[in-house]
Amino acid sequence: MNIPFIKCHGSGNDFIMIDETNQEFNFTETQRKDLSKLLCDRGSGIGSDGILFVMPSEKAEGRMRMFNSDGTEAEMCGNGLRCVARHMIEKLGKPSITIETEKALLSVSQVDEIFPEISTFSVMIEPVSFDAESLPVNVAGEEAVDVKIPELSDNLTFTALSVPNPHIVAMVDVVDHEELLRIGKRANHLPEIFPNGVNVSFVQVLEKNKIFVRTFERGVGLTNACGTAMSASSLVSTMLGPNELDRPIVVINKGGLVNCLVEKKEGRFSIQLRGNATNVYRAVAKIDIEAQTFHMSEQEFFDEENELYKKLEAYAASEIGG
Repeated sequence: MNIPFIKCHGSGNDFIMIDETNQEFNFTETQRKDLSKLLCDRGSGIGSDGILFVMPSEKAEGRMRMFNSDGTEAEMCGNGLRCVARHMIEKLGKPSITIETEKALLSVSQVDEIFPEISTFSVMIEPVSFDAESLPVNVAGEEAVDVKIPELSDNLTFTALSVPNPHIVAMVDVVDHEELLRIGKRANHLPEIFPNGVNVSFVQVLEKNKIFVRTFERGVGLTNACGTAMSASSLVSTMLGPNELDRPIVVINKGGLVNCLVEKKEGRFSIQLRGNATNVYRAVAKIDIEAQTFHMSEQEFFDEENELYKKLEAYAASEIGG
């Protein structure tokens, strides 16, 4: 089976994007999981945090499904959605469209650049919920906002929310990457508290409306960036930190930066996630799914936009002393 794909990233959170809108691959659910584990492996595969399957939709201009590198499917992926948004916006020649995800139909559009010469795309991150039962997370009370979870830490407090995939967020003075790794692994081996696993983020306030976020992503591990985590962290930073609603929050991450705009209307939160959607290269993978082997050919790099993105990376690194 020959599968054309694009290697792409949002804030360094990288993906293999497969467009099924004009091709009848007819992947089974098992094949989608197997493809994710085969191709995403950074040792023997192409290497990525996940696979984006871009599919036809009867409700929108396209549908996105995202499988993590371990073969599990995510309810939502903000950085991946930006990559799909760019792909479909350019393909259809429209400035704004709607993409179907597991939980919602989400508006996506091309917007003003957040950094010079970096094409920028905005995606809506919703629905947002703090209801512990819907996350799911088993804690005392209907919501878990700024609470201790003794199984994870003696001193940190966490806020649990779904956007719509599950997250816990801790506000910290300085991001300790080793502690985040330990807590992230621990949280995802506590099915009695997090039945579906959870994304864990540490948030450090750099200045008003500017934060640094690092995330342990469920099904992946420590990532350069996680779009829904940056969105969830921005929201928590308006509740427990100095940041403001209705004003862009600059979110620095290991892979670059994004802007998040947190809004609250009629008691409900929504978040706009704005950032890059960079194509690294396009290629064709000749795959034998049963034998779990592949061969890559016809590789074509997008050199100019990758060189431009290095400027954004350098700026982001300077903001966190990287």
